[in-house]
Amino acid sequence: MDIEKNFFKTFLKNFDEISFRLKFWDGEEIKVGPDEPKFRIILKAPLKKKDLLTSTSLTFGEAYMNGDVEIEGDMFTVFNELLKCIDKFSTNFKSLNKIFGGSTSMKKQKEEVSSHYDIGNDFYKIWLDDTLCYSCAYFKNENESLYDAQMNKINHILKKLNLSEGLTLLDIGCGWGGLLIEAAKQYKVKGLGITLSEEQYKRFKERIKEENLEDFLDVKLMDYRELKKSGLSFDRIVSVGMLEHVGRPNYDLFFENVNAVLKQGGLFLLHYISGLKESEGDAWIKKYIFPGGVIPSFREIIEISADYNYHTLDAESLRLHYKETLLHWAKNFDDNIDEVRKMFDEKFIRMWRMYLYSCAASFNNGVIDLHQILFVKGVNNNLPMTREYMYK
Repeated sequence: MDIEKNFFKTFLKNFDEISFRLKFWDGEEIKVGPDEPKFRIILKAPLKKKDLLTSTSLTFGEAYMNGDVEIEGDMFTVFNELLKCIDKFSTNFKSLNKIFGGSTSMKKQKEEVSSHYDIGNDFYKIWLDDTLCYSCAYFKNENESLYDAQMNKINHILKKLNLSEGLTLLDIGCGWGGLLIEAAKQYKVKGLGITLSEEQYKRFKERIKEENLEDFLDVKLMDYRELKKSGLSFDRIVSVGMLEHVGRPNYDLFFENVNAVLKQGGLFLLHYISGLKESEGDAWIKKYIFPGGVIPSFREIIEISADYNYHTLDAESLRLHYKETLLHWAKNFDDNIDEVRKMFDEKFIRMWRMYLYSCAASFNNGVIDLHQILFVKGVNNNLPMTREYMYK
């Protein structure tokens, strides 16, 4: 025990630029950092040296999920402070091959997507807003509701796509269909959504009927890899929060399939969580939240797009918007925790809270970013010369 405790005290020197209190399993309590402590961590059991050096985030995350770590203080503050020291976290990728060495096959990726998005529509309804948008919102001011910010996001994207009546629009990874529903209602476009989630497919089908949009919209259970042989063709393509599930070996394949169904001169808006540099990601997130998920860097997507003669018209970072979105989700989750407890056990609840708050802190610290990139396939000289139309 003393050996593990002494190692942990040494390990804590990696975090001495932030200030908190830490209580050990034997009752000893110490202060870490130079300033007034902002939170308190209680270790109810030792964290093994080997585990911490293999993956700091996975070891801490699992200990918190299992109740061996307790946190006293505001959850966002805790993770926001800890992630200031993320460069000091350990990750031994070779020892975590089961997490980082997964397949990117069609079958495997469907299983991975289903593991997250098919938890149940009733669960997502608890903490998402009425749009059922499970992606970064767009806050024009800090006082906006989550619903208004999600509608802002949808309208911001639709304006960027420069839509007009009769155009065709494909949404790759369409979720519950909120974006396509607004596109059809506002612009009378003909839209198709594709998803791998059975739950999202069923609900989107229902929403199309509820909105009387059967003449404008359809949704299919379909993998993006099926587009190339589909015979389909679109004036516009949008993909929101889906590229993260593709996997680094398949980015080129993704563009190949987009290119196969996008008309010459057509617009493609890609909205995705991005990294400053190429990374395999975080072990805890990959094991428990997004199996198989990989965050592309901005530069590698720009490089691949050029190979397909895609010109970049606009690129926008929504990093702080995603922080605000996640904090809204986390508050909704906490405010409705009794409803969540009817569905899931305490381990799941602790896991999901850690996911929402740690991701909010990750965006706040620039560990990850969110980019919207607007591409045009080839040259289209009929598009507006300025971006003013996006903000009218």
